[in-house]
Amino acid sequence: MSAGGNAAPVIIKRKKVVGGDGHHGGAWKVAYADFVTAMMAFFMLMWLLNATTEKQRKGIADYFSPTIPINRVSGGGDGALGGSSVFAENTLPRVGTGATSLRPTALRSSSGGVPQQVVNGDDDEEQAEENKAFETVESLLMGRGGENMLDDDQMRHVVTRLTDEGLVIELFDLPERRLFTDQNEPTTVLRGLAGAIAEAARIVSNDLAIESHVRSQPVVVAENRVWDSAAERGQVMRDVLEDEGLSADRFNRVTSHADREPVSENRLHVRNNRLEIIFLRASGT
Repeated sequence: MSAGGNAAPVIIKRKKVVGGDGHHGGAWKVAYADFVTAMMAFFMLMWLLNATTEKQRKGIADYFSPTIPINRVSGGGDGALGGSSVFAENTLPRVGTGATSLRPTALRSSSGGVPQQVVNGDDDEEQAEENKAFETVESLLMGRGGENMLDDDQMRHVVTRLTDEGLVIELFDLPERRLFTDQNEPTTVLRGLAGAIAEAARIVSNDLAIESHVRSQPVVVAENRVWDSAAERGQVMRDVLEDEGLSADRFNRVTSHADREPVSENRLHVRNNRLEIIFLRASGT
């Protein structure tokens, strides 16, 4: 036996050294590509905002908006102060989250918002053509095709609806922007709205009716002139529309309702100051 026979075996341990400069699977390249794409989209957005007009931007927004109307109102109530925004008629159809007056939901029609025969499709060919003409007028005013005759500030004063009588275009006061002065003189706001309505009225031949409403006066006033004021405003609106080129023969009537039909529970609220320009049905229903 050799002298070194009881010696422990020599174990050689080889340690594998991995260099720190290897690749990481290329994940960073994907992240970097996403970042570059996002930055390109951001700069394109900034360029579009700077290089386009307001109407062009609305047209671009309409292109990417859903086209199926679902519900007209934005809340559970109804009316200007009951959950339905005063902008609903303009904004909801644009973003695809609401129906228009001319294409109401079944729930809206059952509540008396529009003629039942229009919803049920029982109208004859003549009435169908008339409804289509009303839709054209409404679209031209409210810009549902991307181009509109009213700017955003003007559209804050306007709501539209279809009734048995015809297409109603309602113009109303805002607290900071009035349609009439205290002396019942038309403001620039009213003249701008009247010009757009007169231009839209040229595409149809229907007669027009004007109905004037005003808010109530405090009980402490010495003379309550709500009837006189409403009648005067209705006549002023007719004169302004004639100045914009509408023939006097187109006007069927001018009616004053004073403060008898408020739309706000607060009868003193300026929202009750309003004019209704009605495109009457040819059938007179």
